[in-house]
Amino acid sequence: MNQQELIPHLFRTEFRKITAVLCKLFGIEHIEIAEDLASETFLTALETWTYKGIPQNPTAWLYSVAKNKARNYITRNNIFEGKIAKQIRSSPLETEEIEIDLSEQNITDSQLQMLFAICHPAIPTEAQIGLALRILCGFGIDEIANAFLTNKENINKRLFRAREKLRTEKVEIGFPSKTEINKRLEAVLTTLYLLFSEGYYSESNDTVLREDLCQEAMRLISLLIENEQTNLPNVNALYSLMCFHASRFEARKNENGEIILYQDQDETLWNKELITKGIYHLNLSSHGNKISKYHLEASIAYWHTIKADTKEKWEAILQLYNQLLQIEYSPVAALNRTFVLSKANSKKEAIIEAEKLNLTSNHFYFVLLGELYTGVDNVKAKQNFQQALVLAKTNTDKQTIQKKIDNLLHH
Repeated sequence: MNQQELIPHLFRTEFRKITAVLCKLFGIEHIEIAEDLASETFLTALETWTYKGIPQNPTAWLYSVAKNKARNYITRNNIFEGKIAKQIRSSPLETEEIEIDLSEQNITDSQLQMLFAICHPAIPTEAQIGLALRILCGFGIDEIANAFLTNKENINKRLFRAREKLRTEKVEIGFPSKTEINKRLEAVLTTLYLLFSEGYYSESNDTVLREDLCQEAMRLISLLIENEQTNLPNVNALYSLMCFHASRFEARKNENGEIILYQDQDETLWNKELITKGIYHLNLSSHGNKISKYHLEASIAYWHTIKADTKEKWEAILQLYNQLLQIEYSPVAALNRTFVLSKANSKKEAIIEAEKLNLTSNHFYFVLLGELYTGVDNVKAKQNFQQALVLAKTNTDKQTIQKKIDNLLHH
């Protein structure tokens, strides 16, 4: 890997680790200082490696520079009247010996603790995801703006407000108590679920970013599973859901980047290893007595790893959707249920249910009605597809819908 590729790659993997450890050391109120020192470390790498070449162990080099920068900062600035200053004064140690622990264990713990700090109930969900992308996934401001279809100024403001909130709430970076973990875990899982969804169906056409988001969500949730306190049934259920969805990545797009719909996918491209992992974690999630929406969504996703178009399959999925809508109603789930209803029972029954939903601002609603009317009333099918085309935002969606209209005209 040459320097042009190596530094961005290391930035993606190491920036977050350095930031999380320094943030834990300095306290949440100095979150920007931790980010600045991590950024400066990479600037130093860029300057030094350009002239002197890439060191033998680039990661160790970065950690060593980050430690020195942190120590120099502590020595130069007297803002740390809190724990660090006391720690230095109460022992005759030189600042050289301030412990900046970049061991694998501390990096993992710091990242998990940051995740719980960021998902504090005082911070709006969008800001939680933004901060998680920045601090725990090492995403640049441009990339975050891309993922949220907004501009850099908005993201900067959002992150600034979120950091201020963490400061004013005096949020501790550490594992919350058992009861607090349970309270906050819901927000943590929601953040990771949305992070994954943003990657799986993103309105931005940056394809690389999309899979990166999914991988980051899966990486963070695997940290939760490795930790005894958070290795819980709903965590395993969400991980299982992600594995099933990620298993179809290769098959979801053709070489032009157009989406290939489920029924047209080549299942030989599905990732068997991820499907097996999904089944393993779905089994683990069955311990305990509470069924979460993640359990039901993962079970639905499991049935989709079986390509057979049988009545038994669609009836099982229909039952799961019925349960899901009782636990947590969402228009998207209701929409998906009507498609399943058409498979399990009939298109006519599904049309009646679908039209009751009346989701007239959602292009998927009209795509679904177009599908349901195809072969039943092709004139209505075409009208619905045309309405979907008007509402669709991405080129990929528009191409997919246009193909459906063309197919109708040829039949």
